[in-house]
Amino acid sequence: MLLLAAAFLVAFVLLLYMVSPLISPKPLKLAGAHVVVTGGSSGIGKCVAVECFKQGAFITLVARDEGKLVQAKKEIEKYSINDKQVVLCISVDISKDYRQVENVIKQAQEKLGPVDMLVNCAGMAIAGNFEEIEIDKFARLMEINYLGSVYPSRAVISTMKERRMGRIVFVSSQAGQLGLFGYTAYSPTKFALRGLAEALQMEVKPYNIYVTVAYPPDTDTPGFAEENKTKPLETKLISESSSLCQADQVARVIVKDAIQGNFNSSVGSDGYMLSSLTCGMSPVTTITEGLQQVVTMGLFRIIALFYLGSFDSIVRRCMIQKHNSQKSCKTD
Repeated sequence: MLLLAAAFLVAFVLLLYMVSPLISPKPLKLAGAHVVVTGGSSGIGKCVAVECFKQGAFITLVARDEGKLVQAKKEIEKYSINDKQVVLCISVDISKDYRQVENVIKQAQEKLGPVDMLVNCAGMAIAGNFEEIEIDKFARLMEINYLGSVYPSRAVISTMKERRMGRIVFVSSQAGQLGLFGYTAYSPTKFALRGLAEALQMEVKPYNIYVTVAYPPDTDTPGFAEENKTKPLETKLISESSSLCQADQVARVIVKDAIQGNFNSSVGSDGYMLSSLTCGMSPVTTITEGLQQVVTMGLFRIIALFYLGSFDSIVRRCMIQKHNSQKSCKTD
């Protein structure tokens, strides 16, 4: 009986592997495609632009700092594979005025053609204790990290629907999969992207448009260095439980998953575990992906409990240290 069950399971898995390619989206070819990257002047955004440019895409970089945009353009152009490729730079704050964002996307499409892929990389992080973060920062982060992705996506979606093709990428964070100490202002903005992506994917899938949510871990970028200046000790110690990734490594994974039309994009074993643990009702690209999530969920939950216990222990130790330090100061 056990042998029969094992044989049935093997046959079922093989069948899924054979059927899943038939229902998977057709990969997007980047050669000659128009890719718009917000937050493309530095960090992951710039590396995404480089990766797409290497594959023959035309690039529109969108960011606030004109000087950084010009420098990024020069760096990206070094990776051209033909003389026809173009890097267009547009300086605008994508979180403030939708009409302005709509106009710049229209300008980009007039110059380089319809947008085939939009990668929403613009964002920022602020870390700190809940009661110590300036109250206006909560609204500002929501504007940049959430509305800064809503506005460009809204600006390209109609044309993508008309053409029956397209890719939209939202760069969230592992802090958008689980809430961590110090990220009370940041995590909710990245969680919001997941909800947007799930709802949008259900709307646009019949039009052959695929949405990808990327959950990069801590990545060596200028933004990460800036975030570390105000990061609480507890957050730093928790972050040290995983290694620091390089921006080009993260960008390659994001571009690959977006091309394939994968809904989830994660980096490394920790990223894979988190994506499986938090998959919930999120869409799957292939049947095999869904099967893997079902099979691994229990084991990953056990591992996650150890991680959570470790994080709680870090927070408790830091609290005790602060308490003892305060007592010592009062005594002195």
